[in-house]
Amino acid sequence: MFAPVLIITLLLLLYLQTNYGDIEFGFFPHVAPKTVEHIFKLVRLGLYNTNHIFRVDKGFVAQVAAVVGGRTAPMNEEQERVAGKTIVGEFSSVKHVRGILSMGRHSDPDSGGSSFSFLLGDAPHLDGQYAVFGRVTKGDDTLTKLERLPTRREGIFVMPIERIDILSTYYYGLACADIDVESCEAEKSILRRRLSESASEVERWRRKCFA
Repeated sequence: MFAPVLIITLLLLLYLQTNYGDIEFGFFPHVAPKTVEHIFKLVRLGLYNTNHIFRVDKGFVAQVAAVVGGRTAPMNEEQERVAGKTIVGEFSSVKHVRGILSMGRHSDPDSGGSSFSFLLGDAPHLDGQYAVFGRVTKGDDTLTKLERLPTRREGIFVMPIERIDILSTYYYGLACADIDVESCEAEKSILRRRLSESASEVERWRRKCFA
């Protein structure tokens, strides 16, 4: 289970559909506004579709690859422009605990791009060093499945032997949450089913055209 974090997320949920299950997460817009805006734009443009989770270090992190070089589908001009952008490091006092989303970067603190991690455990040594921008709201069972996969070590990285595909991504606004939570849950269920069917079509198309 996720440890409590005293941050209110934006009424917007994002989903990653992987070949091992779905992961749902929300944003911390008041903690890392530029990071949230950037990641949301990447999702809206479909840049994480056909990407993958390249790192699974049990009890530490599951890390999404940078979309440049990580996804298998080609990019159009707008996607290439956004995919190449970096953002300033928005470091905060929010703790790195299981379920937190943390921006990846190189040694330059302002080098965050499109790679980010789902925390699989507490990592206090990351606090104040990497930008926290959200947290997983559903999908801890998926993270647990990923932790159980066979891995290999390459340098500092622990990587899954089999590719963990991100089949599709989508987002769902929860503006109606304060009015009728039950209605929202029903709508979310319908949306998940429809998009799951769409994801299957996308995956068949991807395997046919880009295998």
